[in-house]
Amino acid sequence: MLSDEALARDAVQDIFIKVFLNLSRFSEQSSFSTWLYSITYNFCIDIIRKKKKISLVLSDDIERIGDKPEAEVPDSVLLEMKHERLEKVLAQMHEGDRIILLMKYMDDMSIKDIADFFQKTESAIKMQIMRAKMKAQAIYENLYASDPIES
Repeated sequence: MLSDEALARDAVQDIFIKVFLNLSRFSEQSSFSTWLYSITYNFCIDIIRKKKKISLVLSDDIERIGDKPEAEVPDSVLLEMKHERLEKVLAQMHEGDRIILLMKYMDDMSIKDIADFFQKTESAIKMQIMRAKMKAQAIYENLYASDPIES
């Protein structure tokens, strides 16, 4: 999220201190991992806002995605991308889209846990994930149009 390894290391230390100091506030309404993820996410977002590093979605990508019918993008589109290419695609995505994809595919969170975290319905989260995958695919095609995904 922070795009800076040193900043991320400092954030991890600060987050664990914050968790330790607020452990008594954990009310067990959600799983501990969801609570920890929530603290981590909010802490990182605060850092990003302070540094004014929230990126905007490229207007070209919005227009191209807006023209496409809302067809299901298979998970394989993301899973078959080479690691370095996936990093480049994620780096160009809007922060919220990147986070929801990372929660689902990297952290292997369930739709229910993601919905609880964002305080949204499961169907809203499914739609947001679908749209984020469409944006990722469009960015990938823009960056690597001459190379197939499998290569």
